[in-house]
Order: sequence, then C-alpha cells, then structure tokens
Amino acid sequence: MARTKATTAKASCDACFFQRNLLCALELESACVTFRPDHPEGLRPPRQMRFVFRQERQVRAAWTFPTADEQAALHAV
Repeated sequence: MARTKATTAKASCDACFFQRNLLCALELESACVTFRPDHPEGLRPPRQMRFVFRQERQVRAAWTFPTADEQAALHAV
C-alpha cells in the first residue's frame, strides 16, 4: 500500500492574518516566514510538538565518589 502525502493549500499573502489586517509591510510575491493563516477566531499560535515521556533507562555510574573512610585513608599521614 503506497503512502500518499496529505495535500495542503499553498500559503499565500491573500490568506495571511497580517496581510488581511493591514499589518504587513512586505511586498513579496510569495508568503514570508511570518505567515499565519487568518481564522475567524483571530491569530492563533502555531501548533507545538507533542511532548512524549521516555522510559527511564537503567544506568550504572562508571565512577563514584570515595566514601568518608576512603577519603580519610587517602589523606592520612
């Protein structure tokens, strides 16, 4: 079964929130990087990636601090 890409409308200045509300000062032929679609509810923040917790890995320390007795033995004169 072949996977197909979902078709989305190409971004244009005509559909941009900033252009429709006369907030855009750029005169470009294509949509700029600040393009935000104009919705009836107004300006909405872009969707963020979903945070997924990973399973905690069992890690064993490669090195540990010496105990108090070992420290005392090292510095005993």
